[in-house]
Amino acid sequence: MDYFGNQIGKLIEELSRLPGVGIKTAQRLAFHIINMPAEQAERLSSSIVEAKKHIKYCSKCCTLTDSELCPICSSPKRDKNTIMVVEDPRDMAAYEKTKQYKGVYHILHGAISPMLGIGPSDLKIKELLARLSSNDIEEVILATNSTVEGEATAMYLSKIIKPLDIKVSRIANGVPIGGDLEYVDEITLSRALEGRIEL
Repeated sequence: MDYFGNQIGKLIEELSRLPGVGIKTAQRLAFHIINMPAEQAERLSSSIVEAKKHIKYCSKCCTLTDSELCPICSSPKRDKNTIMVVEDPRDMAAYEKTKQYKGVYHILHGAISPMLGIGPSDLKIKELLARLSSNDIEEVILATNSTVEGEATAMYLSKIIKPLDIKVSRIANGVPIGGDLEYVDEITLSRALEGRIEL
């Protein structure tokens, strides 16, 4: 039943489509937006539209950025000989918070999951292999999540990277099984990185 009218109902409906936003949270957000000063609401909507227009994949690591290369790939201070492979840009951000890792990243944008119909061709694996064939890469650190899908992805990548004569390592088990990297604290992530093992 529509209690608030068409415009508020549409706003609540669109907000409830966001991940993790149920109908009650959508209502709270909708009323907050409606009560904002007009210029603040316009800045919010403009930010969403501009982000949608200008954000793209980094041409090297496939993270989200608004330029050709992300700040990490374009930094001369990063070790370009070591690539950490993660599932998601949020995982990269989690590792950056540790301030321990000095290499570069590669973002897969998911993990292999036959149950969900996600295979290697659905991930940014082809782009990773292109990077490995054209650079002097010394080590690839597989930092996929410690889930069944993350482990399957790490094993798949290990099998296709090892023949390229590149050291392949996996983050240590400081990361809890079944946990997502974005929710793990910095100390645990640092220990997992320091305790990585060669596959």
